[in-house]
Amino acid sequence: MKKLSVKNVTKTIVKKQPVAAKPNPDLVVIHQDLPVLIPKKENEKFGYVNQNGKFIIKPEYHIAVFFYEDCNLLNSPNQKARKFGTEEYATVEKDTISYRVDKTGKRVYQFKDSDLGKCKFGDYKQQLYQAYVLNGFYGIIEKAKFVNAADYRDYKIYPQYQYLYIMEGDDTADPRIVASHNDRFGVIDVNNKVIIPFEYSNIKRNFSWKLGRMFEVTKDGKNYYYIDVRNKTY
Repeated sequence: MKKLSVKNVTKTIVKKQPVAAKPNPDLVVIHQDLPVLIPKKENEKFGYVNQNGKFIIKPEYHIAVFFYEDCNLLNSPNQKARKFGTEEYATVEKDTISYRVDKTGKRVYQFKDSDLGKCKFGDYKQQLYQAYVLNGFYGIIEKAKFVNAADYRDYKIYPQYQYLYIMEGDDTADPRIVASHNDRFGVIDVNNKVIIPFEYSNIKRNFSWKLGRMFEVTKDGKNYYYIDVRNKTY
């Protein structure tokens, strides 16, 4: 029998391309101005719902805040911890232990004091408007233009409310203002247009507008929840 010669065949190595992560169909986007996940309280525990109001991260936490940057982690002396400071993660607390979770609800990082760096703050945005009290009522003035308290034309909003508070946000020219009228709270803009009707017993003056463009409200003084600028409940 004649032996067949075996040819040396050079094998071509085909590199496997990384599989792109499939978008989570539960992270629906109905409104571009809102977070894809919103903190919500149920049975005294916090979790996260999507823009349809469906729980994506089950309520099991004592504290749950919006998905947002944590500047202490972003500036951590531990380089491995820095990635958990990005806006892809949120801070939660359970049994007095704080974590960062991802958008699937997985706890990806547990806070350590040794990992916390110093925040680097940018230039402070000076507010254009401020509340002004006249005869016991609140109005709004533009600080750079206000001259005469006796001239109603110098007011952006003439004093007529029981209370006003300008919410911190990125748009200083068009801020949202928590207002009180007839013992009920709502939200107005600097042109005195009602954004949120006066139907709440309280609206928290916190960072919910800056972080999530939402308001934390209550009608009974006990149960708080989030609403958007369309007055939709989450």
